[in-house]
Amino acid sequence: MDSIDNKLIAIVRIRGRAGVMNKIAETLERLRLKRVNNCVVVKATKSYAGMIKRCSNYIAYGEIDEQTLKNLLDKNSIKFEPNEVLKEGISKELRDTLPFKLHPPRHGYKSIKHGVNQGGSLGYMGPQINELIKRMI
Repeated sequence: MDSIDNKLIAIVRIRGRAGVMNKIAETLERLRLKRVNNCVVVKATKSYAGMIKRCSNYIAYGEIDEQTLKNLLDKNSIKFEPNEVLKEGISKELRDTLPFKLHPPRHGYKSIKHGVNQGGSLGYMGPQINELIKRMI
């Protein structure tokens, strides 16, 4: 998590509600990820890093680029400039519009039970999260 400090992180919920421990379910609620295929964008801080680490078996996350952020904002008809969001972080007005509701990805997930390093879709994806989000818009 050291390499993503103070960057904008896109978090996508991949797994559902069945069999989720209470601590993890509460953390997902605090991240505003109540349903599968919801996406939030947060500025990486120490507190968010801990929340992301706890939920990493249910989410995919990584650094979001400007073009993908622009596509997310356009899809949801939100009047923010991606440059402003990337420089200044998430404002209160933008936070109120989260989470972004997305479609399931075209051609599906690789696996919802395995991490990225095992050939799946869970956990830290780095810049690959942009490809996943583009397939979901």
